[in-house]
Amino acid sequence: MGESIYRIGSARFLLRTTVRLTAIAAAIAGFGMVQATQAAVRAVGVENQYANVIEQIGGKYVNVSAIVSNPNTDPHVFEASPAVAIEVARAQLIVRNGLGYDTWVKKILAAGSKARRQVIVVQRLLRLPENTPNPHLWYKPATMPKVAVAIAAALGRLDPAHARYFDSNVKAFDASLKPWYTAIAGFKKNCGGTPVAVSEPVGNYMLQAAGCQIKTPWTLQAAIMNGTDAAPQDVSIQKRLLRRHLVKVFIYNQQVTSPLTASFLHLAEKSHIPVVGVYEILPTGYSYQHWMMAEVKALQLAVAHGISTTVLK
Repeated sequence: MGESIYRIGSARFLLRTTVRLTAIAAAIAGFGMVQATQAAVRAVGVENQYANVIEQIGGKYVNVSAIVSNPNTDPHVFEASPAVAIEVARAQLIVRNGLGYDTWVKKILAAGSKARRQVIVVQRLLRLPENTPNPHLWYKPATMPKVAVAIAAALGRLDPAHARYFDSNVKAFDASLKPWYTAIAGFKKNCGGTPVAVSEPVGNYMLQAAGCQIKTPWTLQAAIMNGTDAAPQDVSIQKRLLRRHLVKVFIYNQQVTSPLTASFLHLAEKSHIPVVGVYEILPTGYSYQHWMMAEVKALQLAVAHGISTTVLK
């Protein structure tokens, strides 16, 4: 069993492989890079939120699978198996996040080439440098419209006969995001400047778009995200924010908890500060746009009515 360490900006990213990379390469070679026999384009969204958007744009002309899709696990730690290697190798279209979030995919792709394969790296699409500290790009309101356009273009190259269909679905997808944008703008207008505490920077892009002031020290957020020891002074600041009601809401990553984040959650509840749980990957039963809308509604309920939402339902 091998173990590799990557970095997300300053973040430490642990990839536990169930087999050595040579074994993965052998699995791909043994598979022989067989082309998909189905008429539909075979696509992979490494993170399931991207798979969901591929499905919305490609519709009946794509066969989509997601690699990281369990909302109850930490997506920063992923077990790559020969089955995963084959799934990725078979794909004609692959969408991945970048910023070290899914570096393991690069090694699988490097094990074998495939003619006309389309690979979309969201980091590159947004022209973000490698040292961008927050990899949770799907919470940035401007991200998915650009991803949708890139997906339509890639599908159009793979399946030119249905290019207009893909472009039409992009327009429908963009329209479906308008309620989310309206909700963000409404929150910013009515509650802009709301001070909040966070456990890590999962939802920060959306919070910033909504005009929230994130009071938690970045160094604490990064330490929790990376699984490193938090500085005692940062922990003290966070506890003071909660005890003295210097923030209106505590936003925490409900997928990845630790004794430290659990202590913050307990303190927030004890101090009667509403909490909002955010997710790193698409929760079961949601589309991307409904997920984002649900997160804004949870924020609104917390600020306006003091209602906590720990798990989206």
